Amino acid sequence: MRRSLPIAVAVAALVTGTVYAAGPAGAALGAPVSAPVSAPAPVPAPVPVTDFNADGYADIAVAAPAATVSGRDDAGYVTVLYGSIHGVDSAHPQVISRASAGVPGAVVDYDAFGRVSAARDFDGDGYTDLVVGSENGPTVVLWGSPVGLKKSVALSLPPHNGPLAAGDINGDGQADLVVGTGLVGVEFGPISRSGTSAGRTVVPFGDEEDSRYDFIVGDVTGDGADDILTTHGFEDHGHGTRLWKGGKDGSVTRIPGAITPSSKGVVADFDRDGYGDFATFKFGTSHEDIATLPGTVEIRFGSPSGLSTRKTTITQNTPGVPGVDEAGDQFGLALAAGDVTGDGYPDLAVGVPGEAIGRTAGAGSVVLLKGGPKGPTGKGALAFSQSTKGVPGVSERDDRFGEAVQLADVNDNNRADLIVAAPWEDAPKADSGAAWVLRGSKNGPVTQNIATFNPATLGTPAAEAHFGASFAR
Repeated sequence: MRRSLPIAVAVAALVTGTVYAAGPAGAALGAPVSAPVSAPAPVPAPVPVTDFNADGYADIAVAAPAATVSGRDDAGYVTVLYGSIHGVDSAHPQVISRASAGVPGAVVDYDAFGRVSAARDFDGDGYTDLVVGSENGPTVVLWGSPVGLKKSVALSLPPHNGPLAAGDINGDGQADLVVGTGLVGVEFGPISRSGTSAGRTVVPFGDEEDSRYDFIVGDVTGDGADDILTTHGFEDHGHGTRLWKGGKDGSVTRIPGAITPSSKGVVADFDRDGYGDFATFKFGTSHEDIATLPGTVEIRFGSPSGLSTRKTTITQNTPGVPGVDEAGDQFGLALAAGDVTGDGYPDLAVGVPGEAIGRTAGAGSVVLLKGGPKGPTGKGALAFSQSTKGVPGVSERDDRFGEAVQLADVNDNNRADLIVAAPWEDAPKADSGAAWVLRGSKNGPVTQNIATFNPATLGTPAAEAHFGASFAR
């Protein structure tokens, strides 16, 4: 079943094309705001679906950036697993690396192909495409088709190791690519089959030494144009997260102010008021301390003027959340949003990769926070680890189960499935990595018929591959 997909994309900077000028500054970040009484709230935006062959089943792209390819250390590859009525089709994986036919760039040591990626319909043909970045080689886009990812081209970008993110920044219905090389760059879609974008804007940061970590994209202000959140730090110091407002005139403008330093995150309309809300891992002022933190998830709710002061803070000490705050748990280091229960409200998957299971340090777990009219809370929260009955495998020291999480409806039953990775799983070789898919249900993820896969079962390079280091989305 082919269906129209919502369009949103992540892009690298400096592609040739029309240059859009940045617009005026917006309202202050953190100001309390509310929707106008006289106007109804915008309709929540559809959740983007990664569907490379447009058959109606969500697909999964799993990175193994530390894998040896063609004898080259840390060359990296990406494995694509297609969804089906029966769930993930792990019998027919598609493995993509620099060694794959037609993929631009040479296989070299320490390229880490796949370490960053973004999946959206960049050329507007109805099939999701995959942009893949690396440490040294060209950033490439692989085009979706009725048979999945097929052809590829290098984007007109310099090699970089900055983040990629996806979104419709100018609200024109075409996916755009957001990229960082010390600045915010947006390549406006559609992207042609020659790798050229329809236009671009580049917004440099004001502080030269205030480097950025991640991009998180979504429509916080509810105006139909996606906004960009950037997380920041320099050396061991964390700096405030910033919001950049997208505009239908092609502008990308910083909203003054910043919120507490944070790492990664996701934007979703948790309370369904028409404004995207920002869930993130809050870590304070020292980025160096992340490894020792128990972990705190903060949800800042969106508004017409940006992120409001209304927020929810959740830890493992929050009533209903399984577990207890302990140093090094890193509750929230990985986050993903999607409707697992089918009630119309996004749920929040929370990775807890440092969680000790019994006396096994760093084994890791994942917690599902169920959504509702007030957003995710601890009520009815569920926790899963490799020691949970029905979950394949065994909790082992430093597996870091929950290092990466994703929510996607791989069997098209209108309930998102929980996808969890443990990049340091020894399966079967040291640090080869593994991933699991727990099917969604009205009560949350279930442990019956869990799909699990790793380099050994897929027939891909295994030794220290760190399979599952990230998922494309």
